[in-house]
Amino acid sequence: MTDQLTIAMAQLNQRVGDLAGNAKSMLEWRAKAPGADLVIFPEQQLIGYPAEDLVLKPVFAARAAAQLAELALATGDGGPAMLVGSIFVEDGSLYNGVALLDGGRVAAVRYKHELPNYGTFDEKRIFAAGPLPEPVEFRAIRLGLPICEDGWLAPVSKHLASRGAEILISVNGSPYEIDKDDRRLEEVFAARVHETGLPLLFLNRVGGQDELVFDGSSFVLNADGSAAHHLPDWEEHLRVTHWSRSESGWRCAVGPKALWEDHPADIYSAMVVGLRDYVDTNGFPGVVLGMSGGIDSAICAAIAADALGPDRVWCVMLPSRYTSQSSLDDAAECAAMIGCKLDTIPISPAVDAFDVMLSGSFADVDVDITEENVQSRIRGVTLMALSNKFGHMLMTTGNKSEMSVGYATIYGDMAGGYNPLKDAYKMTVFAISEWRNRHRPRIGLGREGPVIPEQIISKPPSAELRPDQKDSDSLPPYPELDKMLHALIEEELSVDEVVARGFDRVIVSRIERLLYIAEYKRRQAPPGVKLGTRNFGRDRRYPITNAFRSG
Repeated sequence: MTDQLTIAMAQLNQRVGDLAGNAKSMLEWRAKAPGADLVIFPEQQLIGYPAEDLVLKPVFAARAAAQLAELALATGDGGPAMLVGSIFVEDGSLYNGVALLDGGRVAAVRYKHELPNYGTFDEKRIFAAGPLPEPVEFRAIRLGLPICEDGWLAPVSKHLASRGAEILISVNGSPYEIDKDDRRLEEVFAARVHETGLPLLFLNRVGGQDELVFDGSSFVLNADGSAAHHLPDWEEHLRVTHWSRSESGWRCAVGPKALWEDHPADIYSAMVVGLRDYVDTNGFPGVVLGMSGGIDSAICAAIAADALGPDRVWCVMLPSRYTSQSSLDDAAECAAMIGCKLDTIPISPAVDAFDVMLSGSFADVDVDITEENVQSRIRGVTLMALSNKFGHMLMTTGNKSEMSVGYATIYGDMAGGYNPLKDAYKMTVFAISEWRNRHRPRIGLGREGPVIPEQIISKPPSAELRPDQKDSDSLPPYPELDKMLHALIEEELSVDEVVARGFDRVIVSRIERLLYIAEYKRRQAPPGVKLGTRNFGRDRRYPITNAFRSG
């Protein structure tokens, strides 16, 4: 009987659809743990997660199977076995599963039983549910393999324990959400350990995939609920864990316990990782963005510099007749502090040209928001021209507060390829800006020290599209607006319920109306980093045409 076991946890990034590249990466990481008995990898690591409807292409599933067979052959070298997540076709059904590769063959396969169908997940429309899985025999040890959602709910782990499992290994593709790392350990998987009396390895991936960001934060819990290992957040990492068996069962020797980031450092890191992987994986040489002298564009430039390095960030000031000298000065100072390139392209000639072009159609009609939107759209066209000519991806810089109520110009400041602030309310923008001026993120490539002038953070926000304009002319103060929006969006409260919290009914009703009628804009917005439980995208799927109002 085996009384010692070494399991290497490979907390890795991925590239969706890159079967050969993902397989090569797994073999490279396996080679870093030559003395391990088993190397485990995150959910669907072979194909990348989530591959969405790509998995429905028969040729994709066939190539995944062929690549898995090649990986299995590689384990014939006498080195560690591998636990690899992929997709599997059996009797015409498609499954999300894991394969134990050992001795040059596929030694066992287990399918995911619990298929998540909420928030960003819709696995029930893609995969068939596997049966309650049996333990896998490995080196005379019975391993229970709950796959992601299988571990978030109780039945699979309880079944595995009842069938004689000795150690639970849960491989995951668990996206970042605020406070989720603590909830995984302290609530969800601690409960599985308590219910089963078994030790558990939780393995998650890191990296960005479109709007999702994976934070890693993997860990090991012993059967008494104590933590034996914490892997770092946000970084690829290989952790070799050492196990021994006694009369009371298997126990993992205690190893390093990385400290996971608190707020708002974790939010900032999520934005950095999401932007970095989106830009790099899609092959952009860098990013270009409009630098207004305001806080949103300033923090976006700082995030981009930390994600890519300052030399890959190109800021462009696009002043109009309404742009204040202080905004010009603030933008220049901010770009200098960040260390990125800044160009200035006045838009007045284009604004004048549009005034002439539209003078006949607009004759005898008062000036209104239309003229403001023309300025924003001229800026969008200018920035897209730079993006097209030089290849840099255009970043958008609007925050969730603005996007919630439609305080953004479609085909103007909404034009672009990616937005790190998409799920960040305005007060979050202030918080991460103040944090970044005091700290350089551990994973950041930007400069040490402050990167945003203090006056940018402290001055009243303004779009500067008309004389003396302030955001507060059109919207409630952001501290109040964000609380109302959080209640309406994240909590799905009615107007009556929000009013009961002390807000004015007329204002709340107006905000709800703006929230609903701006849906068509959000459908045309670029992707951005998911931070909370109800991002504008797959978390919140509202109809564009919608007559309902709660108050």
